[in-house]
Amino acid sequence: MAFHRRRNHYYKRFRSVLPLISAVSGALLILFCLLTFLAPAPIDTNNPRHKNLVLYRTLYTANDVVEDTIGKPGEPVLHIPIKGRKDRDVWSSRNSKYFYGCSNASNKFPNANAITHPNRYLLIATSGGLNQQRTGITDAVVAARILNATLVVPKLDQKSFWKDSSDFSEIFDVDWYISSLANDVKIIKSLPRRRGKTWIPHNMRVPRKCSERCYQNRVLPVLLKRHAIQLTKFDYRLANKLDTQLQKLRCRVNYHALKFTDPILRMGEKLVHRMRMKSKHFIALHLRFEPDMLAFSGCYYGGGDKERKELGAIRKRWKTLHTVTIRSTKFDLVLNLNLSDFHFPVNLFGFHHACLYSRSGASNVFIHLQASNPDKERRHGKCPLTPKEVGLMLRALGYGSDVHIYVASGEVYDGEDTLAPLKALFPNFYTKETLASKEELEPFSSFSSRMAALDFIVCDESDVFVTNNNGNMAKILAGRRRYFGHKPTIRPNAKKLYRLFLNQTTMSWEAFASKMRTFQRGFMGEPKEVRPGRGEFHENPHTCICEDSEAKAKRNSGPRKYGKGYDALGDDIPSDYQNVDDEPELPDPDDDGDQDGSQEKGQFNETGMDYDELSNEEPELEEILSD
Repeated sequence: MAFHRRRNHYYKRFRSVLPLISAVSGALLILFCLLTFLAPAPIDTNNPRHKNLVLYRTLYTANDVVEDTIGKPGEPVLHIPIKGRKDRDVWSSRNSKYFYGCSNASNKFPNANAITHPNRYLLIATSGGLNQQRTGITDAVVAARILNATLVVPKLDQKSFWKDSSDFSEIFDVDWYISSLANDVKIIKSLPRRRGKTWIPHNMRVPRKCSERCYQNRVLPVLLKRHAIQLTKFDYRLANKLDTQLQKLRCRVNYHALKFTDPILRMGEKLVHRMRMKSKHFIALHLRFEPDMLAFSGCYYGGGDKERKELGAIRKRWKTLHTVTIRSTKFDLVLNLNLSDFHFPVNLFGFHHACLYSRSGASNVFIHLQASNPDKERRHGKCPLTPKEVGLMLRALGYGSDVHIYVASGEVYDGEDTLAPLKALFPNFYTKETLASKEELEPFSSFSSRMAALDFIVCDESDVFVTNNNGNMAKILAGRRRYFGHKPTIRPNAKKLYRLFLNQTTMSWEAFASKMRTFQRGFMGEPKEVRPGRGEFHENPHTCICEDSEAKAKRNSGPRKYGKGYDALGDDIPSDYQNVDDEPELPDPDDDGDQDGSQEKGQFNETGMDYDELSNEEPELEEILSD
C-alpha cells in the first residue's frame, strides 16, 4: 500500500509540473524556428566554390544585436550588424525635392521649319553598345540643328563586338522620336531617292568633341557640296560645352524623345513590378565584373597565376589589341607595332605612354612603351570593386541584409565563387533571369541591346542605383537620375576605398563604416555634388537642372529638425560643404576637343595613337568596354 501511495504522489507531482515543461519546450522550439528563419541559407565551406568564405549569423545576447560574420578561414573576420541604419533615410536625398529637370526651349529658339535648308541631309552611323549608341543618337539631333539639316533616323551599330542585328525601330519608338522633336529638327526615316536612284551619302568622320565652329568649318562645306553626308563611328563627336539652348535640346532628346518600344517597356515594367512586390524599396547594381572587362582594364585582383593566364588569354583573342598604328608628325613617319611581341600586359583602357625618341644627329628612332602596373591601377581607383567589396560598401552605408538587390551584369568572372560573398551579404539577390522565365525573355535574349534595355529600365526605376564603373550606362543613368529628381546614385570612391578594404580587418565594423561614409561623401548622387561643367554632359546635365530657390529658402527659414548642415550620410557638416579633394574625378572632356576646326594633334610629345586607323574586322577596345 505504501508503494502505491508513493507512486501516486510522484505521479501527481509530475502532472503538476507537466504544463511548465511543455511551456518551456514550446518556447525553445519557437526560438529555434525564429533563429532558423532569420539565418541565411547555409554556405557549404567544404564546397570548393566557397572554400575561401566563412559566413554565419550570431545573436549577441549582451546587446541583442544580430550580426553577420564574414571572412576567410584563419584570418580576422568582420562582424556586421544585420539591420541597416535607422537614424537616417537611406532611400532618398533630403534636398532633392528642391531641384527639377528643365529643358524646354526658349521662345527665341527658332522652329525647325524656319531654319532647315532643303537638300541638306545628315545621316549618322552609331558605334558600340546600347548606351554608347544612345549618346550618338542624342548628339546627332544637335549636330543636325547646328548644320540646319534634315536628320535621317540614325543607323545602329550591327557589326561591332556586340553583334546585335536590331535596327532603331526595334529598340526605340521611332514615331515618337520624330514627332516629339518636330519643332527642333526635321527627322525622316530614310534618305529620299535622287533622280530615281538610291542616293549614296558621302562618308566622313569628325573629330572627337567637335564644337559648333568645328561642325561649321569641317562638315558644312562638305554638306553644301554633297548635300547628303553620313558621319561614321558617331559617338562622343560633339563638344561637351555648347550654347545653353543646344544643351537643353540634348536633354529633350535624351530624357523625353528616346523611348523604348512597347514590348521592351512592358517587359521592363514587369521586372520592376516584381521587384516592388518583393519589397517597398530595392537597389539596382550595375556590376561590370565580366572577364572581358577585367582583361582589358589591366587590373589585378590577387588571383595569382590562374587570373593572369585566364585574363591574358582573353587579351590575345583580339587582333586589334595587338596591332597599333602610331603616327608621328614630329618625325614624319608611321609605325605599326605588334604588341604581342612584348612580354608584358598592356593597359588597354588607354596606353599609359607611347613616345618616340630620336638620337641627336642620328636617323635611328626608338619606341618607348611603359607597361601598366595592375596594382597601381587599383591604388589609383581605376578598377571596378569586387562583388564582395560592393556588398561591404553597401552594408557600411547603412543597407541591411534584408534589402532586395537587382544585379545587372553579364557573365561574372569566376562565376558563383566570386558572387558568393555578395549573395551572403544580400541574400535577396535577383537578376532579370531569376525574375522572368525563359519564355518571357525569349524575344529579347538573342539581342544584346534589348537585354541591356531591360536592365536600363530596372536600374532607372530603382530607389538606389549603384554603379561599379564609369562606363556609358553608368554615366547616362547618373545624368538621367539627376534630371528626374536626384534619385540616389552611388559611385564608389575607388581610390580611397582601395586603402580602406586593405585595412578592413584591422578595425572594428563601426570604424570601418564611419570611414566608408566619410570617403563616399560626394559620390552619392546628391544635388550640386559635381561642379557645373565637370564630366560628360550626359552624366552631369547641369544646364537642364533648375533649383526651386523659394521653396529651399522657406525650408531654411523654418525650424530645423536635424540641425544646421544636416548631411544625408549622417554627419553634420556645413550645408555648402564640398570636399574638393574627394570630388569625383571628372576631367574636362573638351580639353582634347577640336574647338577651332583645325586638325587634331597627336598626344604624347606630338605622337598619337591613331585608333581610327585600326582594322574594322575585329572589335575595337572602346566597343568591347562600352555598354
